[in-house]
Amino acid sequence: MTQTKITLHPDDLPKKWYNILPDLPTPMPPPKDPTDGPSRLQNLPNIFSKGVLSQEGATDRFIPIPPAVQELYIQSGRPRPLYRAKRLEQLLNTPAKLYYKSEFYSPTGSHKVNTAIPQVYYAKQQGIKRMTTETGAGQWGTALAYACSLLKMNLTVYWVKAVADWKPDRRQFMQLLGATVYNSPSNRTSIGKKLLKQNPNHHGSLGIAIAEAVQDAANDPTAAYSLGSVLNHVLLHQTIIGLETKKQLQQVNAYPDTVISCLGGGSNFGGLAIPFLHDRIKKQTSTRFIATQSEVAPNLTGEYCYDYGDYAEQTPLLKMCSLGHKTSFKPIKADGLRYHAAAPIISALRHAGLIDTIIYPSNEEYVFNKAKLFIQTEGFLPAPESAYSIAAAIDEAKKCKKTGEKKTILFNVSGHGFMDMQGYAEKLNIRS
Repeated sequence: MTQTKITLHPDDLPKKWYNILPDLPTPMPPPKDPTDGPSRLQNLPNIFSKGVLSQEGATDRFIPIPPAVQELYIQSGRPRPLYRAKRLEQLLNTPAKLYYKSEFYSPTGSHKVNTAIPQVYYAKQQGIKRMTTETGAGQWGTALAYACSLLKMNLTVYWVKAVADWKPDRRQFMQLLGATVYNSPSNRTSIGKKLLKQNPNHHGSLGIAIAEAVQDAANDPTAAYSLGSVLNHVLLHQTIIGLETKKQLQQVNAYPDTVISCLGGGSNFGGLAIPFLHDRIKKQTSTRFIATQSEVAPNLTGEYCYDYGDYAEQTPLLKMCSLGHKTSFKPIKADGLRYHAAAPIISALRHAGLIDTIIYPSNEEYVFNKAKLFIQTEGFLPAPESAYSIAAAIDEAKKCKKTGEKKTILFNVSGHGFMDMQGYAEKLNIRS
């Protein structure tokens, strides 16, 4: 019998995160201040906790996971299973082997808990009383609310209005966990007030929500801002995904020829791919890495340049593949993919030619139909963002059917879609 569920014992949970910064093909360009205005770099301690700032530029290859964080990881369901998608393989009649990491087995339904827990832990250690953040699809806001609930911390969430309007259940989940949630743009910050004055029906963006959350934290000495993607420390925490997966694949004597995940800011792609990218860089493996994106915001195709991380230019300038921090993006159901820039680490790897990208149409019917095949064979309901990963995995498996190649394809199902059914119903024309 083919082993389709590959598990690890909690004792096998990785005890260290992997930091790829010392292993990049060329040193990553550092963040910098703009030529005019106040120093953004000097203001960072007023925004972030000391713990995450120390990790942002860390040069150690492995960073110990605090025992208290390990305990909370285990409480949140880590290590998470790796699955062989045998039924999907049979439907596709492909010689390829498909494996997917089940990050949807999280209390809040996504991989975002992996960085939410340590970020709140470090803030708590510092004596911070309140966290602020943004959220796009709602998964990150919920994950941070979960971590704040466990560690008895207050939380304020600025939620992109275009998504908040069609996800009342997600708002209620955040509120149930104790978070205070505002639509963004909001009337709580000068940034939000200005945008609402220009357009009372502004649908918002992740860059705007980030700007509001950063401003809120900067104006409150008892608060710290927390980001769910893009920054180095976030991708560091997320490597727990790939580190677990490497151990699981070893159990079945497998290694990926192709690693796939969707990419907005880069946290779930980086979390799965970075430990395998280490092997590509250091051991000269030939694994191909594919980031899947929407044509609404294909940031990996943007210019590799210094740009701000937020709409209001409060962050330092970061060297990223960017479409421009002032760019307005059409709403899509996979709102987690609607960000103007890719993480600096991911951008550097893309610039080095180590990451390919596949861009899917903005109407999302293609990716949702591929997700439907996954649902009907594997039985799990993925988040809209994960539908992009699934679509690419299916497309690659179909290519193997044509060529006869017996490739091993690994992809990340980064969250569940239980609170996204309205999106599925709209895109797949499901009627009640």
